[in-house]
Amino acid sequence: MGSTEDLDYPQVILQYSSGFLVSKVMFTACQLGVFDLLESEEPLSSNAIAARLGTSTTGMERLLDACVGLKLLAVELTQEGALYRNTEVSNIYLTKSSPKSQYHIMMYYSNTVYLCWHYLADAVREGRNQYERAFGISSEDPFGAMYRSEEEMLNFMAGQNSVWSVCGRDVLAAFDLSPFTQIYDLGGGGGALARECVSLYPNSTVTIYDLPKVVQLAKEQFVPPEECRINFHEGDFFNDLIPEAELYILSKILHDWDDEKCRQLLAKVYKACKPGGGVLLVESLLNEDKSGPLETQLYSMNMLVQTEGKERTAAEYSKLLETAGFGEVQIKRTGKLYDAVLGRK
Repeated sequence: MGSTEDLDYPQVILQYSSGFLVSKVMFTACQLGVFDLLESEEPLSSNAIAARLGTSTTGMERLLDACVGLKLLAVELTQEGALYRNTEVSNIYLTKSSPKSQYHIMMYYSNTVYLCWHYLADAVREGRNQYERAFGISSEDPFGAMYRSEEEMLNFMAGQNSVWSVCGRDVLAAFDLSPFTQIYDLGGGGGALARECVSLYPNSTVTIYDLPKVVQLAKEQFVPPEECRINFHEGDFFNDLIPEAELYILSKILHDWDDEKCRQLLAKVYKACKPGGGVLLVESLLNEDKSGPLETQLYSMNMLVQTEGKERTAAEYSKLLETAGFGEVQIKRTGKLYDAVLGRK
């Protein structure tokens, strides 16, 4: 990297300030169905795409050109005019039918996260989430907004599933989990991580422990009944009993809560855990000096506007585990969005 003198700071600042425009272009193209339309079609003109999707021609043409600039679409100039098609990236990650589709997480960001971030300055002033301003829902109920309707709950669960379709195997393979055959996935939601786990470790069974309405939706929409190695347990793991198991997975759970709630939960997990068992934390780890990674710093800001928690360093997670009684704490950075922390009893 060059010296600070090499940076064009005005240009950098302008690029940062327009970052939200980039994401909204991508979200809007997904929402309107641009990538789905072009998935199996021959290249189409902006007029044809606008007509098929029921939009204005001028608005669609500008949206398509912006997607070309973002390399989400490709354009070919012919005698009949410009023809647009998907790139490989958009076919893999932005079409609903792709196994690695990120469509639902984008709709969750567009419909929920963006509304909370509108009040970021208030969150910084007050040090608490902004659900009351964004949705009229008490800030004491962080998941009330995410689950404010079945549609939004479905978007959130499908969005989390899409994340694990890309990152799940990396965090589950960070350590050899094959000795653990009886696994509980606390807050396992739509079950994508559980499905990755039983695929990677065929001798294991995974029980998804989540709120009753989440479990019901997972059974109906996400986990096929023939998947006999995945079971369900309805409950609130803060207030209800946690059954005995060999391994507990807490994926993106602790970052939702303050240190005291994390200590309470981990103490319950330690008490339930079989001797020789363990707990696997899946989180995005900050550098020890909190200088990065940038994505994790931004996630921590998101925890401020949406939850009661924050992103943490490896040392901070290790301390939480050790305070609960877990030892032999190991850290594995995957090089992807999420990392793995394993503690043993």
